Amino acid sequence: MSQAVAIQKSANSLTSLLLPLVDRTLLLPNVAVAELIPYRAPQLSAGMPSWFLGQIGWRDLRLPLLSFEAASDGQAQVGAGARVAVINALGGRPAVKFIALLVQGIPRSVKVGPELARADVRLAPLELGAVSLGDTVLKIPDLIGLEQKLADAGLI
Repeated sequence: MSQAVAIQKSANSLTSLLLPLVDRTLLLPNVAVAELIPYRAPQLSAGMPSWFLGQIGWRDLRLPLLSFEAASDGQAQVGAGARVAVINALGGRPAVKFIALLVQGIPRSVKVGPELARADVRLAPLELGAVSLGDTVLKIPDLIGLEQKLADAGLI
């Protein structure tokens, strides 16, 4: 393969992460995830929405820990393999650089390209789309919408 073909092929693919949740798998660009950390019990506050699991400490910051499932009409569950994905905030709010997302297990890295087929499935709130990778349906999350949900609830 020539160098020009190799460069073109790499420009047409994107390194992504498959984030396993309880009831679905999310597909995110690798650069959206700042770090994967072990689950730790968050600081809870009374009267919060079910999707807001509390605050966790990370690198001298306090981050809101969210359940994507609960935020998109599912239920929050902390399984035995729970971890936290620290996500780069995309909403342009100066005070919000990161949010924490509960995941179940270890994310897996994949390269995706234009051959990725759209999946014709029902989308839940905060899902922008769905694609098929082999036999697996992957959901593309609306991270800006998730951040807006935090703002609308007065949590950021």
